[in-house]
Amino acid sequence: MALKESGENYLETILILKERLGCVRAIDVANELDFSKPSVSRAIGILKDEGLVKVEDGGHLELTKAGLAKANAVYDRHLVIADFLVDLGVDKKIAADDACRIEHILSEESFEKMKERLASNEQDD
Repeated sequence: MALKESGENYLETILILKERLGCVRAIDVANELDFSKPSVSRAIGILKDEGLVKVEDGGHLELTKAGLAKANAVYDRHLVIADFLVDLGVDKKIAADDACRIEHILSEESFEKMKERLASNEQDD
C-alpha cells in the first residue's frame, strides 16, 4: 500500500527525533509537528497497523525495519532536494521548507536526475 504524505511526514519526524532525542514518544511528535496529541495518536495507530511503527513500553515509538527503510528514503529525498535547491541559489530555510513539500510528489526519474546533477556539480568543484 502506498503511504500518504502525512504518513511519510510522521515517519520522517520519528526518524529525526530519534536521532536528536534518543527516544521518541507521541507527545514529542505532536510538539515537533505542532499537532494535537489525539491526531498524532490516531496517525501512529495507522502506522502501527501498517507495520511501520511499534509502540514499546513507556509509549516509546520505534520504527520497524520497513518503517525505518521508508523514513530513510523520505529523509534522503528531503536532503537531496534541499541541497539541489541551495545549489541553485535558494536560501537554506526556503529550500528546506520547499523540499518538505516536494519530496512527496517528485517522480523517481526527476529525483535521480537531481542526484546526478548534484554529484556532477560536486565533481566540478
